[in-house]
Amino acid sequence: MANRNSAGFGLIAAGTLGSTPATSGQGRYKIDANYATTIYNGGAVASASGYIVEGQTTDAPVLGVLNGIFYTAATTLKPTWSNHYVQVTPANSEDIDAFVFDNPQQQYVVATDDALTQAGYLETYDMNTTSGSTTTGKSDATLDILDTSADAASWRLLRLAEDPSNSDMTVAYTSVVVVPNLIELQS
Repeated sequence: MANRNSAGFGLIAAGTLGSTPATSGQGRYKIDANYATTIYNGGAVASASGYIVEGQTTDAPVLGVLNGIFYTAATTLKPTWSNHYVQVTPANSEDIDAFVFDNPQQQYVVATDDALTQAGYLETYDMNTTSGSTTTGKSDATLDILDTSADAASWRLLRLAEDPSNSDMTVAYTSVVVVPNLIELQS
């Protein structure tokens, strides 16, 4: 049976470890005005020099997942919300507020890029690509099944998601649940 998904959809917040209540709380951080890299909704983020940056690089600690941004538009001088970041310089060149799911125990649903075996569960993986749609703002990243490690990659695969339309492990785009493995907020 083929999965209904035919593309990735980034990381979608879905519960927390230990079956505790999931508030999907977000922290407010800053993106440097005129940062040159697009960050899509559902894309992993990290920090550099106190600012939020794209964080889907290989084997790098993540801060969390971008939910959206808020800034004052230079052309209208009005407060503006966007669910993704595309290079923008706000009015007065101030920094942009980034809202990030930053709970280190947050679980996420993500699609795989390839077939999965039972032996792949509880292994760690990195994400593919930082691309997405500038129309919807949504990431199209997938979990990179061929880039696996016992402990050295950014995301740990926990289990299949409760998604009967996308649970065929023998093909790509299986919906699975992951949790951050390399986390910037760890002590």
